[in-house]
Amino acid sequence: EDPSSSSSAQNSVAPELPGFYYDPEKNRYFRLLPGHNNHNPLTKDSIQHKVMECKRLKLLEEEEKQNQKTRAGLNSSVLLQKRQLGLLSSTSYCRLVHELKVNCMKRRKIEIHSPDSSVAGTNNFKIIVADVACERIFTVNDVEHGGCKYGIINLSGLGKESLTVEMYDNLYFTNRKVNSVCWASLTHPDSHFSLTHFSKLCLMGIAETPGCASLLPASLFSSTNPGDRPGMLCSFKISTAWSCAWCLNPQADNCFSTGLTRRVLVTNVVTGHRQTFGTSSDVLAQQFATQTPVLFNGCRSGEIFSIDVRQRNRKGQSWKATRLFHGSAVTSIHLMEAEHYLMAADMAGKIKLWDLRTTKCVKQYKGHHNEYALLPLHVNEEEGLLVAVGQDCYTRIWSLQDAHLLRTIPSPHPSSKDAIPSVVFSSRLGGSRGVPGLLMAVKQDLYHFSYN
Repeated sequence: EDPSSSSSAQNSVAPELPGFYYDPEKNRYFRLLPGHNNHNPLTKDSIQHKVMECKRLKLLEEEEKQNQKTRAGLNSSVLLQKRQLGLLSSTSYCRLVHELKVNCMKRRKIEIHSPDSSVAGTNNFKIIVADVACERIFTVNDVEHGGCKYGIINLSGLGKESLTVEMYDNLYFTNRKVNSVCWASLTHPDSHFSLTHFSKLCLMGIAETPGCASLLPASLFSSTNPGDRPGMLCSFKISTAWSCAWCLNPQADNCFSTGLTRRVLVTNVVTGHRQTFGTSSDVLAQQFATQTPVLFNGCRSGEIFSIDVRQRNRKGQSWKATRLFHGSAVTSIHLMEAEHYLMAADMAGKIKLWDLRTTKCVKQYKGHHNEYALLPLHVNEEEGLLVAVGQDCYTRIWSLQDAHLLRTIPSPHPSSKDAIPSVVFSSRLGGSRGVPGLLMAVKQDLYHFSYN
């Protein structure tokens, strides 16, 4: 349900008068004043916030009572019966069971422990990103006096009955805004950085002017042998950075990309070699393919294009390969496993699935809300689910196959621009023997939605 539908329902009770607000509870009109008057409770912004807050509290109450709506006829006994009768294939049965589990997820707050008591619960979460094995989460937290600092959360404690996690931070922080973070893996034996000691690293693109890109070893956040911790592996100043991506294809080994203002910079972290590709717009989202050394880019102009990083950028040479177009700025892209399809979201709140072979949109996932934020997509192909957090602070889960909206999860905190949740969704949180579910970081709290 769109939060704006509540206001339209009010207008149907009484005619809309310019400059006035009709309160159905008091059955009278009130004059609206400009929104900059902080002492006036009757501005359009305050009224909209009140309506959304009422809706959020109502959804939270329904969640506590486990009153989640499911598709008609979707329950475990019916699905099992159809499977035994041969009416459902094993693939369809597993997909529908996952849909059923999504509707049964219940929120539990996670207790965060830290060797340094001043770390846990003191700063608001801004970004959380899990590594490939979902064993650890890299965090970016806002600092009270301005800027951001980084940390790593170990998820091994999620498998126990008491939900606890260990959080470690380090001395590195930035007074700039962090726009993008991704995990990297370096195993090159001849690296002049001695990278064989650090198989897990974090790569981040930091915005503002001047921007910078930094490569941090995960061992910086270890609680053992603090005197032996290495320094920052790579850090260089660039123009405003919007996105970053690490390449796992062996043909472009040890390379990462940063999406900048009107250009793409591909860097080999071992040799230091750089390639620059000029664009006509800011590059807000990036992802490398794994089967080929191809980089996909989403731009503020709404264009999505790919680059084969093996070719050299020459003047007058067309290096753009696949080209797709959205009607608004592209904020997130996700290349599917077979690499024939690409999921993309934009600032108009549209999420589209593109067929790269025909360059046509084959599915749209409706209900997402966005106007200006850089919000990521989370795709779990194994379980056929798509997760995205909207600018309205609601976390929505769709079925990948038919684009049906399965569940809308309200934030545990009141909606605001600085309280948009950051989530991680996986069937193995904590490693190969981990627990399935959704992790939600909002404000200073971390929540787990059990998927068992």
